[in-house]
Amino acid sequence: MPGASPWGAIALTLQLAGLSTLILLLLGTPLAWWLARTRSWLKGPVGALVALPIVLPPTVLGFYLLVTMGPHGPVGQLTQSLGLGLLPFSFAGLVVGSVIYSLPFVVQPLQNSFEAIGEQPLEAAATLRASPWDTFVNVVLPLARPGYLTATIMGFAHTVGEFGVVLMIGGNIPDKTRVVSIQIYDHVEAMEYAQAHGLAAGMVVFSFVVLLLLYTLNPTGRRQRGHRA
Repeated sequence: MPGASPWGAIALTLQLAGLSTLILLLLGTPLAWWLARTRSWLKGPVGALVALPIVLPPTVLGFYLLVTMGPHGPVGQLTQSLGLGLLPFSFAGLVVGSVIYSLPFVVQPLQNSFEAIGEQPLEAAATLRASPWDTFVNVVLPLARPGYLTATIMGFAHTVGEFGVVLMIGGNIPDKTRVVSIQIYDHVEAMEYAQAHGLAAGMVVFSFVVLLLLYTLNPTGRRQRGHRA
């Protein structure tokens, strides 16, 4: 709605990004660990499927998610049979879409971190008779901390910047599915350029701060990239 206060959209965007990032870390950790450790032929297809949102137009992804979660789609029929209603045009639908859309930005940094650990620390833990869970918690997670930092920042920032997927799945419902990127679009359509500029400038500053944090708090990745170069 033109002239609407931006604070509702900002609060909803931060809520969506925070919840999506938490879910991404919970789902992405076992998936990234499997991709880093497996020798199965499925590694290639699964890795390609995880990375698909990077190259797929967001509107295409949003369209197929909308069809899948709609009243005639398999997910939509399942949620209706469970009494949960339909996910499109709801905050829950936005979360599902955001998790799928931002998945590679969390899984890939974690996978790279897990692969960089190597076999030696794991073998040392095994000689001390540590269980697989103890090894993961006390050895893998501390060594993979830079990857978790990168994954958290990138997952959160990528969710904040979504447009195509959230528009297709959530529409433009005030205080329910209208996030910052959608509100900027509304302001531009209404030729409210001052309001659009305020939100857009805020997004530019946010993006710069995210990258600054990433490069400042995670110097390990920079040194590794410089060494490989």
